[in-house]
Amino acid sequence: MTNMTTHNDLVPDITLSADDHRQLNSLAMAALERLPDLSDYLLSELERAQIVDDTAVPADIVRMGSSVRYRTDAGQEQQVTLVYPVDADIAAGRISVMTPVGTALIGLRVGQSITWRDRADKRQMLTVLSVTPEIVAG
Repeated sequence: MTNMTTHNDLVPDITLSADDHRQLNSLAMAALERLPDLSDYLLSELERAQIVDDTAVPADIVRMGSSVRYRTDAGQEQQVTLVYPVDADIAAGRISVMTPVGTALIGLRVGQSITWRDRADKRQMLTVLSVTPEIVAG
């Protein structure tokens, strides 16, 4: 696995629920042959994550199903919901965790910034502005 980080990259601490970690690990492993670069990136993020009990994830952490507002290094603000690939719909603002930006967002806390590489291998940066946890129908 190649590590494409440089000394200028921002690699903040990330936090994941045990459930998200388990499901994302399975997803990344299943996609290794089809999407090796994205799978490697997601697996490297999972390796460095602090894993906490599902009920102990702070509300300001991006997790699966979260609605996230972030600002790009170009100053643009975006609002997206982080979803599994099967639920992705760019037009509806639902981005897959199996995209470079989706993988960059998972586990971040409000106020944190991260650098990541887009599909063209261009270095990007984003900063999380707000997180709204998933609304679970009950």
